[in-house]
Amino acid sequence: MTQIQPALFVPHGAPTFALRPGAAGAALSAMAGSLALPRAIVIVSAHWDTAVPTVGFAERPETIHDFWGFPDELYEIRYPATGCPEASAEVVAAIETAGLPVASDAGQGLDHGAWVPLRLMFPDAEVPVIPLSIQSRGGPEQAYRLGRALAPLTEKGFLVIASGNITHSLRDYQMAARNGGRTPAYVREFSEWIAGRLAENDVPALLDYRRQAPGGVQAHPSDEHLLPLYVALGAGGEKAEVRRFHAGIDDYVIAMDAFSFLGKKGG
Repeated sequence: MTQIQPALFVPHGAPTFALRPGAAGAALSAMAGSLALPRAIVIVSAHWDTAVPTVGFAERPETIHDFWGFPDELYEIRYPATGCPEASAEVVAAIETAGLPVASDAGQGLDHGAWVPLRLMFPDAEVPVIPLSIQSRGGPEQAYRLGRALAPLTEKGFLVIASGNITHSLRDYQMAARNGGRTPAYVREFSEWIAGRLAENDVPALLDYRRQAPGGVQAHPSDEHLLPLYVALGAGGEKAEVRRFHAGIDDYVIAMDAFSFLGKKGG
């Protein structure tokens, strides 16, 4: 009998997270170690953004180094993932069944929002990986709908991993780096607000975070790094058991909180 998989929201931090995983990396590794081995992983990264949901079909997705000016050793890392066209086709079918448009991409690789957490969680690359894009123009509601489309797959052994960050402002990082590394108050306030609304299953407030959350716009000058949270939330199904399995701040302003959403059969 196939064991239902959770949907996970995980941080990918700065690219250097791959070199200095710290407490967040340990939490991701421990979470992966606690799971039954998935049939396949659907990885949703804030860094693959398309007009419509797009599913990767590459049999050996390449490791994409989509960043500049970092230590040379980062560019030498490869994550030897394999794909599974049959599983990718099931992801396409689930999205179509939910009434959403969907496209496929035979050559899409894994950007750092995908391979950095995957390398920490599944270092042996033993599980097939299927990349799935976000749609930043659709905002939180569309991301949540995309996640709901994936929910039936968790009952078939698919592990949904959505990768972003609870706070993400490059401007504030640059300011903090110049001003002694102080963490602005909104970083903790916003992350606690998110955790509280998730615990209460207050989906309407979460979808309206830019108006309701303290520091919402400052935490996310643009939506894309928070949208994976809504995909994970939706993929957990209605009234999922929510658990924050890591909370912390890296690089002054990047909240590295991680959440699991475990749904009920048929939820």
